[in-house]
Amino acid sequence: MHADAQKLERSGLVKPAAGIVHLGLGAFFRAFGAIYVEDAVRISGGDWGIIGVSLQSPGTRDRLAPQDFAYTVVTQDPDGGESSRRVEIIQDVLVAPEDPEAVLSVMSDPGIRIVTLTVTEKGYCHDPATGALNFDHPDIVHDLEAALPRSAPGFLVRALERRRNAGHPPFTVLTCDNLPENGKLVRRAALDLARKFDPALAGWIADEGRFPSTMVDRITPATKPEDIDRLAQKTGYRDDAPVLCEPFRQWVVEDDFVPDYGPDARPDLAAAGAEMVANVTPYENMKLRMLNGTHSSLAYLGYLAGHETIAETVTDPVFADYVKQLWRDEIIPSFTPPEGVDLEAYADALFTRYTNPSIRHRTWQIAMDGSQKLPQRILATIADNLAAERACPGLMHAVAGWMRYVGGVDEKGQPIEVKDPLATRLRDLSDAAGTAEQKVAALLGVREVFSARLSAQLAEPVTEAYARIAARGSRNAIEDML
Repeated sequence: MHADAQKLERSGLVKPAAGIVHLGLGAFFRAFGAIYVEDAVRISGGDWGIIGVSLQSPGTRDRLAPQDFAYTVVTQDPDGGESSRRVEIIQDVLVAPEDPEAVLSVMSDPGIRIVTLTVTEKGYCHDPATGALNFDHPDIVHDLEAALPRSAPGFLVRALERRRNAGHPPFTVLTCDNLPENGKLVRRAALDLARKFDPALAGWIADEGRFPSTMVDRITPATKPEDIDRLAQKTGYRDDAPVLCEPFRQWVVEDDFVPDYGPDARPDLAAAGAEMVANVTPYENMKLRMLNGTHSSLAYLGYLAGHETIAETVTDPVFADYVKQLWRDEIIPSFTPPEGVDLEAYADALFTRYTNPSIRHRTWQIAMDGSQKLPQRILATIADNLAAERACPGLMHAVAGWMRYVGGVDEKGQPIEVKDPLATRLRDLSDAAGTAEQKVAALLGVREVFSARLSAQLAEPVTEAYARIAARGSRNAIEDML
């Protein structure tokens, strides 16, 4: 666990040749992975420049290109202080919808030894309830019919196909998204798709490719226009693509990279503060359940209660008690911690991070894409608790809060802008149902989120929680539960 290494904060990095392509160049990776890579290059050298790829829109490219793809990372301390560093490791940004051939060409270059990803849960085009690739997903349907791909799995498979055909080793696929066993998930998606193209290609990827799992942790709120204006006034120059983040960062990586490249298979991430391990799963469970699970719980219930940010939510004593009870009684007992890690101390550290008033991490932002996030952040913990016959009323209220949220109307009768791949369907299901019991039953029937078995187990407790939230409001419902 490392704060940014201040001794490395200097400009004028001699840009190395590219060795990494990153799919989904958003704020998080620029405040996280790019810093680790740049620090590793400063310490140990190596051609590990990053070529970013936007899979959706040109906005990030258009903001970074006039700045020679350099940008500022602003670390915000709990006491209101902040420090900044210039990050210069990114070489270029490609926009996949504009020129998918250019993306495939650079991914096929043998100098590229790693492809990293932050495409969010929905970017893997999988079924969150099962982990299998969703062949009905519009992007996967397109990729099966077209020569040039659209999806992240499509770009991975087509680029690996070109490398195999050219006699080049594969690249290591290093996902940085918050998914349990994320390396195994993206490997499964790639192999499922590759088999449709060519079973021999799937066999080559399975044998020669590497998909290490990772755990990533750094709170990175969305940058707002007023942040850009404030930084311009403070520094005297305008950066149109800064990113803001907390001081804390942690990257745990399974040390399993394509062996063909020998010592040049990866940058010296350990020198930059990453933890290189044999098995990342205990760390993933710790972070997904304790941080992401409580973040989502606070996001839905806190938003309904009128709280704009996580810091504001946990300043409310009811929600402070709620999240502490979640950790103590429902989450910590549900899994085995990494060796040597004190989960109670980790929970205390998380609460301190949540209270940082400088990090305006909006509940609305965290609430996005809940249909993709719930299975790994909350439902897996519930399933383990139910199997152990351990009550988890707080998490039942979190699921009910999500159901209330996707109904699209807050507790004051104002519309909620629900951002979710299933938003329209979820709203229609909620609107068509009358009673709390009917609404819960309809939403529990969404098989992309809830398995049939779990739905049957959740029906009664979630209905009770939903009815309480609808009648009393989320804050009062939580206070009653506590």
